Order: sequence, then structure tokens, then C-alpha cells
Amino acid sequence: MDEAAEYQKLRRSLDEAQGSREGHPKTTNEISTVVYCAEGEDLTINCEVESKSSGQRDQWGKGVEFLFSCIALSVGLGNVWRFPFIALENGGGAFLIPYVIVLLLIGRPVYYLEVIIGQFSSRGCIKAFDMVPIMKGIAYGQVYSTALATTYYACIMALTIRYLLASFSEVLPWTYCLVEWGSSCVATGETAVNNTSIVQGVSSAELFFTQTVLREPETLEDNGLGTPSWDLVLCLLATWVIIGTVLSKGIRSSGKASYFLALFPYVIMFVLLIRAVTLPGAWQGIVYFLKPQWSQLLNPHVWYAAITQMFFSLAICFGTLVMYASFNDFNKNVHKDVIIITTIDSLTSILAGCIIFGILGNLAYETNTSDISEVVKGGAGLAFISYPEAIAKFKYLPQLFAVLFFFMLLVLGIGSNIGMASAVVNVVKDRFTHLPHWLLAVGASVIGFLCGLVYMTPGGQFVLNLVDFYGCTFIALVLAIAELLAVGWIYGVKRICSDIEFMLNVKTSFYWRICWAIVAPGLMFLVLVYMLFSYEPLTYRGVQYPSAYYMAGWLIWGLGVLQLPFWALVTIFQQPGKTFNSKLRMAMQPTANWGPLQTQKLEAYILHRKREADFKSPRGGYLFDNIFG
Repeated sequence: MDEAAEYQKLRRSLDEAQGSREGHPKTTNEISTVVYCAEGEDLTINCEVESKSSGQRDQWGKGVEFLFSCIALSVGLGNVWRFPFIALENGGGAFLIPYVIVLLLIGRPVYYLEVIIGQFSSRGCIKAFDMVPIMKGIAYGQVYSTALATTYYACIMALTIRYLLASFSEVLPWTYCLVEWGSSCVATGETAVNNTSIVQGVSSAELFFTQTVLREPETLEDNGLGTPSWDLVLCLLATWVIIGTVLSKGIRSSGKASYFLALFPYVIMFVLLIRAVTLPGAWQGIVYFLKPQWSQLLNPHVWYAAITQMFFSLAICFGTLVMYASFNDFNKNVHKDVIIITTIDSLTSILAGCIIFGILGNLAYETNTSDISEVVKGGAGLAFISYPEAIAKFKYLPQLFAVLFFFMLLVLGIGSNIGMASAVVNVVKDRFTHLPHWLLAVGASVIGFLCGLVYMTPGGQFVLNLVDFYGCTFIALVLAIAELLAVGWIYGVKRICSDIEFMLNVKTSFYWRICWAIVAPGLMFLVLVYMLFSYEPLTYRGVQYPSAYYMAGWLIWGLGVLQLPFWALVTIFQQPGKTFNSKLRMAMQPTANWGPLQTQKLEAYILHRKREADFKSPRGGYLFDNIFG
């Protein structure tokens, strides 16, 4: 085909793309410049004008920076303390079986899908839903949930800095009792003599965490949350200074920081692993962690735990992966990266479990405890009570190992937090392109710091637990199901596979197609049903919240989930059709400028879609054609 004929075909295709919107007004720069590109006399010159009006999107300095940044994002606090405790609660080694199954059927497919969407569109998570405008409320809800997670992640980083500084003391401050803690305190630094169990009581490590660091009340009924602790506020300020400094330099700076954030924790992990396995009783702890309890496989709660852990571990359905992938080169083959990242993440969880339970096995040995579960405290307690207790038992250089452990936690947390904060900042940047990046980074850091002050109060851990459940876990599951239905069935698995073929020149196997269309959304829906039927009022340390806090929790959840119907209605009524049905149909179609952000690739993509429409006819019904077409 000669150049003139090719141009005429492109012009007709662009006109049809715009015409399919039934005269949709040119509301964005991208749409108006695409039409201008088709109508101009000199195609090349006008397309250059389009590229300038759209703005240039940053890219990773090197392709490997995407890999390391995703590892730093995914491998975090959830691997180090959440996974070992969740595994212990749900069958030990038997939990690994549903965990691996969930990884293969949900975690890895959803991870690949979000990376593909971000790289193909070169858009942040909000604009990526130009593919299904009616469902863009999913992205708004995910950004809201990510912003909440960023605030309480920074709180955990503040606690980590507090313990890191305390680790430089000549005597670790959680190894001895203070008078004000009462007679029930048992000094963690003590060891059993002649295999005689230590007197039952409350360990100094636990009292140091709850009474000295947190000043935590028994309930919230009497004095409420209280006032922030000045030392924790300073640690929170330091956390946001670190995050803000990295964010202010843009994606290239965070990409270079990812080399350290992704690799350094493994250096410390292997040092701690070598130390852990050489401790008396360590192997009993590791066996306890890995020993299968096969009866647990039939327990639906185990599968629920595996899926929720996968969300936290891989950071899927929070908008961060779409954002990171949007800075990739358009033709980068990310399939290999996805396999590497998801595999490393799972292996890191198992590695962290072996380290922690090796040390807890030693703690059980030292205290003459036969049941290791008695020395384990979950959640924040595993990092700030159980682990310091175990480190206090080290006969040589306990301060060194305390510094190593808490510095590792800090690096892991900062890596994840930078990814989440970047997602929020880039959503604002995509909307207000004229604002300098450093200003957005500083603004996000200041807001994050101010919001985080509530976690620095004596009742802050109550709030953290509430926000974690209602604002992250619960919201993420609902929006994840909606995301898979939107992409897999409204936009269509068939079209996603066509986009992948255009971008990477590879065919998508049936494994990915079936997981995207049926398996992943189906399993997540079953988990949501189970979660709703088995719901009980949330507690913290076995203590129920005042009724006002439950109302606040449901309000937090509602603000996230209601983004979906709100933006759906807004999008429908923005369409130019005359009837509701015509508006609804248009709202379910990609926008006129949907496709690669780069002008030449967008032109080629429109021709690619045109050829497919001309030469590919549906096979079978819609269900069959969408998956196998």
C-alpha cells in the first residue's frame, strides 16, 4: 500500500474512532489533538504538536529499575511479620499449598494484567480506566485506599526508627523492668536456669512496647485516643522527610534508590538466617513453622487468609503497579519480570518465616516452653515484642542484631511506602500537569505527616487496626473483583490479548485468559461472600471498639467503595447521547483517545484495531469468544 493510501486509511480510522463517540465534545487535550492529527495537511507535523500538548511522561532510567522498584514495593513488612504469623494461624506448612495455588491463579495473573495495562497506556491508574470509563471509580477507590495505607505504613516506620535508635543503647531498653511496670514484669534478658521455666508474667519487651513506646490504654472508652507522643512524632517526621526527599526527585530518583531498597534487606536477612539456624532450638521452630496440618486445607478461612495475604504481599489492586508500569518503555517484555517478582516475593515470605521461627524456637528453648505458639504475638507484636524478646536472648552482640533487624524493617517499609506515595502523587500530577513534581511530593509528605499524627497517640494502634481492615483489606477485595470484571468482561479479555499482541508481539496463552476471565474473579467473589457471612465486630487485642469507631470504620469503607457508583453515574451523564441507554453504552466504550500515549504508536494501534475488525469474526457466543477469541 502506497503512502497516500495508507494516510487516507488512517484518516478514515481516526474519523471513525471519533465518530463512534456520537459527536462527543473534545473535552481533553488528547482527544482534540488526535482529531487534529487526522485532519491536518501534514500528518507528521500535526502529530508532533499532539505529542507536545500531551506532555512527556517520565521513564525509568534503565529497564531493570522497574524490576527492582517492584521488588522493593512488593517485598515489605507483609513478608517479614504478616506472612509468618498468618501461616502459623492457618496450618503452618499446609498454608503454603493454598498460598502457592492462590499465587498461580490470582496473584500472578492480576499482577501481569495491571502491569500490561499501565505499560500499554502509559497512564496512571485513574487515566488507565479510559479503557472502561464507567468503571473509573475503581481507580479513585484504589487511590483512596492506597493513601490510607501510606499514612499507617509511615506510622510503622516511625516505630521502627524508635526501636532502631533504642538499639544503640549500651543495654537494650526492653531487656529489663522498670518500677512503674509493676511486679508482674519479667525481664526479657533473663534466661532459664537448669531448665526451670521463668515465672509467669508479662515480659519486659511487651511492657516496653505498650507502656513506654505506645503508652497504650486498655480500652478507648475512658480517655479516648490521647495526645501524640513527642518522640514518636519526631520519628514520624523523619520518616516523611526520607519519603519526601526520594519522591521529590521523580521516578528516576526512586528508580535508582530501588537498587538499595530491593537488595540490601536480603543481605541482612541472610545474616540473620545464618545466626538463627545456629541457635539452640532453632530447628524446632522452623519445623513448627513448616509442619503441615492437612486438616486446615478444608477450612475456608485458610483460603481467605491466603488471598488477603497475596493482596498485601504483591501490592495488587492498589493502583501502584499500573503507575510503575506506566513509566516502562512501550515494547518492554514484562512477562519475565512478572514471573521473577512474584517468585521472589513468595520465596522471601518463606525465608522470613524461617528466620523468625528459628529465633522464636530459640526463645521457646530458653524459656523452657514446649508450645512455640505461646511465645508468638501477631501483627505489630511480632516485630516489636516477639523479635526484640528473641534478640535479647542472644549471648553475643544483641545490639548489633537489633540494629540489623530494625534497619532491615526500615528499608523494607520505605521501599513499599515510596511506591504507594508515588501512586498518589502521580495521580495528582496527571491531573494538574503544570504543577512541579517537587511541590506535589512536599505537599503529599506534609499531608501524610499531619494525618499520621493520629497513629502517634496512645490509642493509635486501635486506629491503625481499624483503618487496616476497613480502609484497605475490605476495600481492596471489593474493588479487585470490580476491576477484573471491568477489564475482563466490559473491555474484554479478547481485546486485552489483542493489545498485548500489538505491544509485545506475543500470543497470550489460555492460562492467563481463563484466570483473568473466570478463576481470579470467581475465587475472590467466594472469599468476599465468606468474609461477609463470617463477619464479626473488629477487635484489637481482644478488646471491642466503642460504637462510634465502628461507624467510623464503615464510613471509611463506604467512602472507598461508593467511588464506584458515584463516578459511574457522573460518567454516564457526561456522555452526549440522547437516551440513558445510549449514554450507558458509550460510557462502557473506551474513550476516543484510548491507546498508546506516543503518537506514532497510537496511529499504528488504530490501524491494528481496524484490521482486526475487518478480518476477525466472532467464534461461538460472547462467553467463548471473549476468552478464546
